[in-house]
Amino acid sequence: MLQDTADSTDLNQTWKFSQCFGDKGDIENITEADIISTVEFDQTGDYLATGDRGGRVVLFERNKSKKNCEYRFHTEFQSHDAEFDYLKSLEIEEKINKIKWCKRSNSAHFLLSTNDKTIKLWKIYEKTIKIVSENNLNDGFNNGFNGYGNSGLNSYNLSLLNNNLLSGLSNISQLHNNPNYISLNSLHLPRMSLHDTIIAAAPRRIFANAHTYHINSISINSDGETFISADDLRVNLWNLGISDQCFNIVDIKPANMEELTQVITSAAFHPLSCNLFAYSSSKGEIKLADMRENALCDSQAKVFEEYMDSTAHNFFTEITTSISDVKFSNDGRYMVSRDYMTVKIWDLKMENKPIKTINVHEQLRDRLCDAYENDAIFDKFEVVFSGDGKSMMSGSYNNNFMIYPDAVNSNEANETEIVLQADKSAFKAKKVGIPTLRNKNNQPVNGTGNNNSMRRDLDFETVDFKKSILHLSWHPMENSVAIAATNNLYIFSTS
Repeated sequence: MLQDTADSTDLNQTWKFSQCFGDKGDIENITEADIISTVEFDQTGDYLATGDRGGRVVLFERNKSKKNCEYRFHTEFQSHDAEFDYLKSLEIEEKINKIKWCKRSNSAHFLLSTNDKTIKLWKIYEKTIKIVSENNLNDGFNNGFNGYGNSGLNSYNLSLLNNNLLSGLSNISQLHNNPNYISLNSLHLPRMSLHDTIIAAAPRRIFANAHTYHINSISINSDGETFISADDLRVNLWNLGISDQCFNIVDIKPANMEELTQVITSAAFHPLSCNLFAYSSSKGEIKLADMRENALCDSQAKVFEEYMDSTAHNFFTEITTSISDVKFSNDGRYMVSRDYMTVKIWDLKMENKPIKTINVHEQLRDRLCDAYENDAIFDKFEVVFSGDGKSMMSGSYNNNFMIYPDAVNSNEANETEIVLQADKSAFKAKKVGIPTLRNKNNQPVNGTGNNNSMRRDLDFETVDFKKSILHLSWHPMENSVAIAATNNLYIFSTS
């Protein structure tokens, strides 16, 4: 645990709305390109990045003049553009799938952004713009050469002056007596002065042509020199300084594609051990691999999987058990995974079952047919640890997201849940997040919560599948979170 990291387990602190960036209009009028597709704090929490479906990256910086956690616009740039793969006759979307910040080593920022096929390393820095503030000859000097026309000393007149000077060298005394005579000492170099300072973004490396399938995740190693990128069937290892070469460290593609039973859904490096990384699959497995064991790491990996009774399987089981996201805690001791129905916490020393299972969407279990018809069952929800690694957060529908304080250590029977809503109606009503105790069936325990707290609607008929919270990030040092809700970015903090 970092020394300055805020305690996320304190139930006496109140979570409430802090800021909102974006167009707060009706959801029906939202432009597809403006929908936020990823959000990420940097390692200090002083900067926040978002990527959208239009291929843009928007950066925000901490407003240090404010006491609470508030941000202001920093810069925006076009990271990716739509492309067309002529060999496969496929359009490659410009949508930003993931953004990861590199550790800062100087005044500039570096970050990785990726769409389905191409990863780019961007440098964001302060660029000074200078203009010519003093020419060779000022206006007062030019006025002495009216004999060369009203335009003063343009390029033609300078040439004419030069010829006259050369032709008059035979009579130096006459030349010196000429009132229009100039010497070389009268000529000066132009002077530049600072005009403006802007925040510029420049691509330093482009990592392309290494993925046949869509990239779903990228993760930077703790060594600060390498990163991994994962698509449906492969995980590649890159060096940040080498863009034309990578190593394939996981390959689950079968010789016959008809025998394919699972795909890779997410991958992440261990935060402390640079040789360890984890990747999840659509079968509900998490594999922890050691790059020291083998060139291809999948065969020697440690498998984290919970046994499921075959009698509990149904038509939707393969869809709902697919892991959409996996993350390590900052101390590297735990992993958290998210599938459609649950959040699971895993101890790296125990792979046969999770130490905690939180039923996030238990209220939808009997209505999965409706979720399937709406394609909502394929939504890929993210999950994140708090900075101190004790609490976690994930999203749901109706623009709701849930925080689980001290989820790693709390009682299995009852789980404390704080429900917040990234919606203008919620913060206009001054609703706050109050801890609510829930049992294993996700029902609130009597006597917890109050009328002014936000609540998760248990009635399926009220669920708006268009308002899903898929992308979120937790400040690494403070109890502040960034939430992407369609085309808006919300900041929530504790008071």
